[in-house]
Amino acid sequence: MITKDSNPLYCAAETRYENMPYRRCGKSGLRLPALSLGLWQNFGEVDPFCNAQTMLHRAFDLGINHFDLANNYGPPFGSAESTFGKVMTNSLKPYRDEILVSSKAGYDMWPGPYGIGGSRKYLISSCDQSLKRTGLDYFDVFYSHCYDPDTPLEETMQALDYIVRSGRALYVGISSYSPVHTKQAIRILEDLGTPLLIHQPSYNMFDRWIEDGLTDVLLDENVGSIVFSPLAQGLLTNKYLKGIPENSRAARSEQIYLSEDNIGKGKLDKISQLNSLAQQRDQSLAQMAVAWVLSNQAVTSAIIGASKVSQIEDCVAALDNLTFSESELTNINQILES
Repeated sequence: MITKDSNPLYCAAETRYENMPYRRCGKSGLRLPALSLGLWQNFGEVDPFCNAQTMLHRAFDLGINHFDLANNYGPPFGSAESTFGKVMTNSLKPYRDEILVSSKAGYDMWPGPYGIGGSRKYLISSCDQSLKRTGLDYFDVFYSHCYDPDTPLEETMQALDYIVRSGRALYVGISSYSPVHTKQAIRILEDLGTPLLIHQPSYNMFDRWIEDGLTDVLLDENVGSIVFSPLAQGLLTNKYLKGIPENSRAARSEQIYLSEDNIGKGKLDKISQLNSLAQQRDQSLAQMAVAWVLSNQAVTSAIIGASKVSQIEDCVAALDNLTFSESELTNINQILES
């Protein structure tokens, strides 16, 4: 760690490791912060660079030393990696050995048959492009971003194995794979000698698909997991307590993952009831949602997104109360099932 070199832009807080819990990731030597910062939204070319840099600095000061990227994060595609690379060059480079950086490839990135999927050609080419955009020598974790039914799973896993053996990444992961394909991936990578470090699925109170088999596989196989969208893209915050705000993500026509059609009165009622329970716990709704995700023993870390520093701080404050009583968990389940 370099701490004595002067840096006019940024000097990391000396207290950065005092309050953040770090959890062992599967059976590896790696420990992840309970919260990681995702750069899916708000770090693209269309977003203010100063705000992105400020959020990255504040996150690191709070002990979040894992930053999650993908080749197509932006918009436009690739620009979140470029933004992160610029911040690394400007101010975070002295701390590179303290920082975990992950990226992924799998979804649509460039035209033609080799710009999407799980082929060896796509994954390795994309990894090389992502390294150039970030200016890094290697990624700490590189993921297959999604299962590709048109490519043999053996080829996809062999590509990940090669990415590690060639020095492009230290560990490999998969994202959004089914329980069956996860188990197959584990066996293939085990035979290749590059163990599967981690799985990255979506998980929140409104999206509990991993409880239907995937968490059992991860626990049985001792594989870590880092979940994304713990706040259901903002639904599990105070933003929607009075309906759909005009400038919210759900109200923006260009957003394809969350729209007004996904948010009926029934869901808004559940959000209100969950908020009342959070208040009884002296937490914001977002803090309770983060704590609930982290209470699952299969979850190593939760990836939070943010558009401003205060949202990062609010999520980190959730770590002050991660314990749920049996009655609270029962109440949450009853609300969600109503």
